[in-house]
Amino acid sequence: MTLLVLVTFPNRELAREIARRCIEERLAACAHVQPEVESVYRWQGKVEEATETPVVFKTGAARYPALEARLKELHPYEVPEVIALDIAGGLPGYLAWVADETAPLH
Repeated sequence: MTLLVLVTFPNRELAREIARRCIEERLAACAHVQPEVESVYRWQGKVEEATETPVVFKTGAARYPALEARLKELHPYEVPEVIALDIAGGLPGYLAWVADETAPLH
């Protein structure tokens, strides 16, 4: 099973740095660093606004726990947004590539 993992970061530089580390560590096959977005959210009883950089990671379900743990370790937020979504279908060759790129090296 292949997953899309949605994560927001406080800035583009950090988003790129963490995305690259996760790819280098084979925790994800690919990461798309998106343009900045304006976020409006409630945090600790107050409505907040911030500019954030979303990243979409592609990984295998077996690698998700390690990816989640690494994101939590590297992320500066107390409670980062890390949301995993199952991919119901896709080009078999692409999904196989994701699986190959996230397989542990022997």
